[in-house]
Amino acid sequence: MSTRKHTALPKAQILIEALPWLTRHRGRTVVIKFGGNAMVDEDLKAAFAQDVVFLHHAGLRPVVVHGGGPQISAALDRHGLVSEFKAGLRVTTPEAMDVVRMVLAGQVQRELVGLLNQHGPLAVGITGEDAHTLTATRHQPLIDGEPVDIGRVGEITALDTGAIEALLADGRIPVVSSIARSEDDGHVYNVNADTAAAALAAALGAETLMVLTDVEGLYEDWPNSDEVISRLTATELEKLLPELSSGMVPKMEGCLHAVRNGVRTARVIDGRVQHSILLEIFTDEGIGTMVVPDEPEAHA
Repeated sequence: MSTRKHTALPKAQILIEALPWLTRHRGRTVVIKFGGNAMVDEDLKAAFAQDVVFLHHAGLRPVVVHGGGPQISAALDRHGLVSEFKAGLRVTTPEAMDVVRMVLAGQVQRELVGLLNQHGPLAVGITGEDAHTLTATRHQPLIDGEPVDIGRVGEITALDTGAIEALLADGRIPVVSSIARSEDDGHVYNVNADTAAAALAAALGAETLMVLTDVEGLYEDWPNSDEVISRLTATELEKLLPELSSGMVPKMEGCLHAVRNGVRTARVIDGRVQHSILLEIFTDEGIGTMVVPDEPEAHA
């Protein structure tokens, strides 16, 4: 009897450690940006789906937003469409946009919905085009002070969270592809999934934005040190932005936008670690980097 009791005890302790977090997050919306290595490794994909379903059953309201960089590149290659990059952004021709839309809405999203629905009739996939969820205008980045045309790449100008709210109210898990309808020319635009996730988190009044990445978090002094910054305020992050690598910029700008617009915490977590979402939300240690709003200034 004593051995049985002994081996089961650590499981109980792990569950009890999650209790304050379960209490705090119950009924709250969590927006999760799915991306990086977690999208291509079968075990990580399955663990991601389990985590999201666990959050759902634990009383949270997860919303998944995804892009599909690696899958888009592979599909463009197969179609003989060469990817051109300007200022680190993919130039999206009308032909390429057809492929982007097909891959995001018809492949990546479908697979994610399928993985989640192995656990019950939970996930429903939409794109930003559905019910005016995301509306965009053409994004023209400045290079050396001049606007550059990178094709069908959009900047979000408006959001309508009605469809997502309706799915959440019905106990479903919305899975959103980062495509938007244009407000001015009727075309469809590819929008950065990090940016879309942050904008949706703010519009939904989410408790937390979580961005899966292929790094442990935000490094203090990369490449000289691999110390991860575990927590920083919006202002501290803003000061660091100019020094960040190009891939981290949209993620950290997204975190900054979220916490400055009502989201309580934004976290960049290592998607290469199985169950990183559960570790981040339900354990004392947490992993990755957490961004929090600035403290309100005390008035004398």
